Amino acid sequence: MITTEFVMLDERFRYLDGDFVVERLHTGDRKTEGPAYFPAGRYLVWSDIPNNRLMRWDETTGAVGVFRADSGHANGNTVDAQGRLVTCEQGNRRVTRTEHDGTITVLADAYRGKRLNSPNDVVVRSDGTIWFTDPVYGIASDYEGHRAESEFGGDCYVFRLDPATGDLRIVADDFCRPNGLAFSPDEQRLYIADTRQEPSHLRVFDVLADGSLGGGEIFATCDFGRFDGLRADSEGRIWAAAWDGVHCFAPDGTLIGKLLVPEPVANLTFGGPALNHLFITAGTSVYTLRVTFNGAR
Repeated sequence: MITTEFVMLDERFRYLDGDFVVERLHTGDRKTEGPAYFPAGRYLVWSDIPNNRLMRWDETTGAVGVFRADSGHANGNTVDAQGRLVTCEQGNRRVTRTEHDGTITVLADAYRGKRLNSPNDVVVRSDGTIWFTDPVYGIASDYEGHRAESEFGGDCYVFRLDPATGDLRIVADDFCRPNGLAFSPDEQRLYIADTRQEPSHLRVFDVLADGSLGGGEIFATCDFGRFDGLRADSEGRIWAAAWDGVHCFAPDGTLIGKLLVPEPVANLTFGGPALNHLFITAGTSVYTLRVTFNGAR
């Protein structure tokens, strides 16, 4: 167990805490990312990007092992409404879905004849549409993927995919490096991190009836390093990965508190029956703790 600290910066953070120690579930990876919790099997899957593998932790036994050895340098992961794993494969420059029988379905790998850059993070809306970011981290070097030229001339987009029709569209085209993204609990707003913009910030968009986005103003800026993955809780607060831990923002964009973590945080997710089990991928490790709030369903 590792002592952690909840730092209150606003009265609205007063009762948002939980365990005052974090449990390190696993360490020894190169760079952990993309935690996704499967309630039916009570296990967590995450990415070890440079080692080109997906890892798995079993909640019932505590065992950790390799879920998939050749992951395509997977980064972001999520679980759809049917309990299937949806993955951003940076190295293979595609978004895939792992079916219940273990087969892999390619959902998107190109837009109008041009290969995607390197899909980074992904969320699934309740209507089944898949939203993902596509920066160039996986083609910038051979560390997290395979060095290559961007077929979009270096432009980095946010995409919306309708798997039922195959329709893939750009919903945001003015990001430097779009990264983590999360819907509000009512799915009427979409928050997206721009990691490499100075300063690193979060933007918030209105999700319109036709599936496009409106607005896009800056919601919050990072005061320590850069933002990465995001999650919303049941009250509409946004929890953002940063270099010193997890930052908590009220729905009005005020930074109300932080959860400090021993390693730079890349991503997070909520799990457990009540969605009050917080899982954090940070540096070479995966951490967890029980909290007094709940993730958005």
